[in-house]
Amino acid sequence: MATILLVEDEIKLAEIVRRELEGAGYEVRHAADGLKALQSFQSRSTDLVILDWVLPGLNGLDVLRQIRAGSAVPVLMLTARGDPIDRVVGLEVGADDYLVKPFNLAELIARVRALLRRAERIREMLAGDQKPAGTCIHYGELLLDPQALSCSLAGQGLDLTPNEFEMLALMLAHPGRTFNRMYLMETVWKSAFIEGDRAVDNAVLRLRKKLGKLGDCLETVRGMGYRMRKLEGADFMDRERDR
Repeated sequence: MATILLVEDEIKLAEIVRRELEGAGYEVRHAADGLKALQSFQSRSTDLVILDWVLPGLNGLDVLRQIRAGSAVPVLMLTARGDPIDRVVGLEVGADDYLVKPFNLAELIARVRALLRRAERIREMLAGDQKPAGTCIHYGELLLDPQALSCSLAGQGLDLTPNEFEMLALMLAHPGRTFNRMYLMETVWKSAFIEGDRAVDNAVLRLRKKLGKLGDCLETVRGMGYRMRKLEGADFMDRERDR
């Protein structure tokens, strides 16, 4: 059963929304102000947050910023602020969806289900992207061994940071597949992506330099993300067999 944190200071509205969500099969916790919301979020596991903007003490945007500082949990903003600029601000700060009051309860439930399905798909993709520990990857003159946490180019060891190593391993395991910055942040850095964060881009620049003549194979897909070009002769080999 998914757990939802409902952050809403209008008590009657919160009771109605809570009743509908519980009727749809979700466990619901309620917080009536921003500070209590953060305390609840930090103390217990949460699968989705429904967040009002205008709250006592700490407003919804500040709550959202603090959540996004360390978590990629889906957040649906539920607010009376329906101006297009407000929508843009909420989404850019890190909301996954935005619903304006007054709203239809059936639509709210549908959006909640959609966000939870998306989060589950991401978890499945993350699990599917993990190659067996005994799998070595050959890519041209590059050899990456996930079990030994080693990577060499033409027989020379590469000095990679843990994040550089994990990102390279992920891309080498799926040559030709484009990974966007948000997915890479959640997969490799284990943190939420914040618009304007250059951590992924900087890591790509460093990797290109360290990969030498293979650096050009780490391609930028404009407006989408990064990928390793498919290369003839790239394969996966059993680590024990390869010795």
